[in-house]
Amino acid sequence: MTDQTLRVTVTRQEPGAAPRDETFDVPFDDRTTVLDALDWIKDHTEPSLTFRWSCRMGVCGSCGVMVNGRPLLGCETTVAGYRTSGITVGPMAHATVQRDLAVDTDEFLAKLRGVQPWMLPTPATESAEPAEPAEPGGSSGPSGAVEAPAGPRTEDVLAVHSQTPGEVEAYKGLSQCIDCMLCYAACPVLDDVADFTGPAAIATARRWDLDSRDEGNETRFSLLAENETGIWPCIQVGACTRACPKGVDPARAIRDYQREAMGG
Repeated sequence: MTDQTLRVTVTRQEPGAAPRDETFDVPFDDRTTVLDALDWIKDHTEPSLTFRWSCRMGVCGSCGVMVNGRPLLGCETTVAGYRTSGITVGPMAHATVQRDLAVDTDEFLAKLRGVQPWMLPTPATESAEPAEPAEPGGSSGPSGAVEAPAGPRTEDVLAVHSQTPGEVEAYKGLSQCIDCMLCYAACPVLDDVADFTGPAAIATARRWDLDSRDEGNETRFSLLAENETGIWPCIQVGACTRACPKGVDPARAIRDYQREAMGG
């Protein structure tokens, strides 16, 4: 750190209380991030300041905050560019505040689970050939060895899960989502439609639909297209795509679903 200081205003809030702003002068250099500034405040001035972080590498997605009204990852946002204006750091928009900058993620995770964002395999099929009647002690094959009764057909795991580079590329971009919720904080639709499934959940559903190993397309499409708070509230502003720190394009994923639902 240097002798330079930055004015950092933090929006604080205890459960059941109204939010309030507190301002701190934080030393910084060209490498200081918003997360570093919050750490300094907690270590040197206000130990009760509450915020989340984990990896510090833009991977875990847990340090999302509003910086001067924009949803950003605290660990990837340096403060030097704000040396004149200072910064105001607040909790993520469209999320319930638990304390200070820590927000409740349960609602987001429920929306994510609701689109079944995991591989849905083809149901197991039974063998087409009827089993021979079992004799006492088991039936014997030509060699005299006891044969196992016919049952569910087993799959070659390697064959089922192998993919070509092109098949991986089809969903790779959408798979970069880190569930940081920045797209939810940026989404203007959530100002009016709080139950909107939202960008990250829909993009993750699309990621699995584009995966050649998955068989859940119809299930997810029904969940999203036959639900008034699924894909339909989106008006294609594109704020979610601009906010994504990993280059994921949720707006396109939603648009593709909408086009398919309308027969396009």
